[in-house]
Amino acid sequence: MIQKREHWLLASVMAGGMVLCWLVFLHCAPVSLNEGPSENYEGLTWRQVNHQVVLNHRLQSKQAKLMEPVRTDVLTVTPWMAPIVWEGTFDPLVIDETFRSHNLTIATTVFAVGKYTHFLRDFLESAEKHFMVGLDVHYYVFTDLPGDVPGNITLGLGRLLSIVKVPKFDRWQEISLRRMELIQTAIEDHIYREAHYIFCLDVDMRFHGRVGSEALGRLVAAIHPWFYMYPRSQYPYERRTVSTASVPQDQGDFYYQANIFGGALEDVHRLTKTCREHLEVDKSVGVEAVWQEESHLNWYLVKNKPTKLLSPEYVWDDAKRGKAEEIKLVRFSSVIKNKAEVRENP
Repeated sequence: MIQKREHWLLASVMAGGMVLCWLVFLHCAPVSLNEGPSENYEGLTWRQVNHQVVLNHRLQSKQAKLMEPVRTDVLTVTPWMAPIVWEGTFDPLVIDETFRSHNLTIATTVFAVGKYTHFLRDFLESAEKHFMVGLDVHYYVFTDLPGDVPGNITLGLGRLLSIVKVPKFDRWQEISLRRMELIQTAIEDHIYREAHYIFCLDVDMRFHGRVGSEALGRLVAAIHPWFYMYPRSQYPYERRTVSTASVPQDQGDFYYQANIFGGALEDVHRLTKTCREHLEVDKSVGVEAVWQEESHLNWYLVKNKPTKLLSPEYVWDDAKRGKAEEIKLVRFSSVIKNKAEVRENP
């Protein structure tokens, strides 16, 4: 009898969590009430989307099914009520029909510097099959070798690719350290006029399954696949207080991977600007955070909670032999590679 009561209570809690998760999802994913521009504190005019979501009767029926506890094996909502997206926690039809009516453009940055241009073809071809299908996507390829960007990739309707020339860096770590600055500058120069959302992705990745509008939100981060089952004390945060990326032992919720993060342009601009400023402070005193920009990203997300989290399905690592039982679908993963071969400098 006690076991039955415990199961009932667990089911009730999970059902309530799913309801809250869905409500937060609907309210956090879009950005603003109007399609028109809005001035922010930086003086830039952000493109914005409708905040109100109206579902027809058919979609409302599907929405009701989402309030049932379809996943009881994983955490689906954070303590601050941000949804964590797993397979089975959303209905693709509901999400797609909700977002496609807004005519959204998703800016997508990817850095292909030096030998990392070798990963571009697989990245782009797999993205065209699985990434934000049905939405307009503008890829921005940051590279020091524009001639090595594949010119015969077939892009779908509403999909564009632009090349952003960057200098050749002396160290591979410098690429990581400069990425926040370059993304911030690109947003300020032109992306703010061209897109509603932005995702920042690593090029040595491959899409295997849907990464769609369920991932959209104001500030989106992905839970690291190597640490999501670990206690906070084992997260590889920067712990040295000499760095601006330092996270105290008693702080932190999840450890996030820098392979994929994004959100509304205004929010990602604030993130990249803050991280760049902190990176520059560290550099001025001869400090380099243990995981470069990923350490600064994690510090920022400790202080500024993401409004949506992507489960490890969205940032898997092919080096993890075998698939964990809770991973129903690998959507986006780091490919296995010889890092010594693709990193030209130590």
